[in-house]
Amino acid sequence: MAKATARHILVSSEDKCNELKAQIEGGADFAEVAKTNSSCPSSRQGGDLGSFGPGQMVKEFDTVVFSAPINVVQGPVKTQFGYHLLEVTSRQD
Repeated sequence: MAKATARHILVSSEDKCNELKAQIEGGADFAEVAKTNSSCPSSRQGGDLGSFGPGQMVKEFDTVVFSAPINVVQGPVKTQFGYHLLEVTSRQD
């Protein structure tokens, strides 16, 4: 059974999401950016979502998490909750 671990940042606008992605790509620490900007409760853990399998997250997450390269920030990814930056930290297929 496939499993992945990932972390994310949730914000309300695509512009804010792109701004934060640029900060991270410029060297800012993902976890610190998550703690100060993400509206998800996971922000307290630096955006860490833990381990999960296919179908346990919204469809848009699944698509990215189970196909994107490891340790590369993806996004903005739009869901019913807002705009996300996603980083897959490990995956077992």
